[in-house]
Amino acid sequence: MVKATKAEKKIAYDTKLCQLIDEYTQILVVAADNVGSTQLQNIRKGLRGDSIVLMGKNTMMKRSVRIHSENSGNTAIMNLLPLLQGNVGLIFTKGDLKEVSEEVAKYKVGAPARVGLVAPIDVVVQPGNTGLDPSQTSFFQVLNIPTKINKGTVEIITPVELIKQGDKVGSSEAALLAKLAIRPFSYGLVVQSVYDNGSVFSPEVLDLTEDQLVEKFASGISMVTSLALAVSYPTLAAAPHMFINAYKNALAIAVATEYTFPQAEKVKEFLKDPSKFAVAAVAVSADAGAGAPAAAGKAEEKKVEESDEEDYEGGFGLFDEE
Repeated sequence: MVKATKAEKKIAYDTKLCQLIDEYTQILVVAADNVGSTQLQNIRKGLRGDSIVLMGKNTMMKRSVRIHSENSGNTAIMNLLPLLQGNVGLIFTKGDLKEVSEEVAKYKVGAPARVGLVAPIDVVVQPGNTGLDPSQTSFFQVLNIPTKINKGTVEIITPVELIKQGDKVGSSEAALLAKLAIRPFSYGLVVQSVYDNGSVFSPEVLDLTEDQLVEKFASGISMVTSLALAVSYPTLAAAPHMFINAYKNALAIAVATEYTFPQAEKVKEFLKDPSKFAVAAVAVSADAGAGAPAAAGKAEEKKVEESDEEDYEGGFGLFDEE
């Protein structure tokens, strides 16, 4: 079999990437730092069906994206270019973005702390028996870890923050963690950005619930309404408030002057004779008070009727003798 040249490989890669862009409208940009080939193969198997994982050099991916944009006129795909930084890959999918992201996260594997590696998290060694013999105390002394000898083994007394997030792993820390059989780090594909039909957004958006979306939408409507009212710019959200405010202003003018309109006449009438407020309030209270005894009377009357029926039914049987 004739081995393909570099030029042929580039052409094949361009063709494959362009076909995937044409077929899929959703792309996850994932970081692949410290991900091995076996782990990547397992991820491909797990996503098989509606998703395809494509890896490659950033220069080749950017080149293919530009070629596709020029040939197809799809300028939206150019939004991918700024995202192709570092050791990244692309997951093309037709499935639910959140479900695919969660599936990718399942394939994280534990990894030892290697010398020179930048710690992605804080590493804390918990107190307890290490199972190491007393001759190994030199490791703990170098790292200023308080220990004691208990039943012929080294025991750590207090929790110790061995490595801080962002620090490089030293040789002593790596050796100690290896002796304690601690694999502090876990690695896998990490979703960095989401591309959906030309739009690019953070993966945190996938975790939003419907309630949170409604809350954010309501907050946005409130801000738009406030701004529209402040600058007197009519919008659908601000229109009801504007009409109410206009009515209040017209009513204030009508009350202060001889000008009137149908909606203002009743208000002006009440203001001329405040006693009508009291009369209206008494009438409402009377109606409410009369309704309660009537309801109570009906309930009691119904109860009496039910009681009579029970007495009647209980007094005679089908086969009673006179």
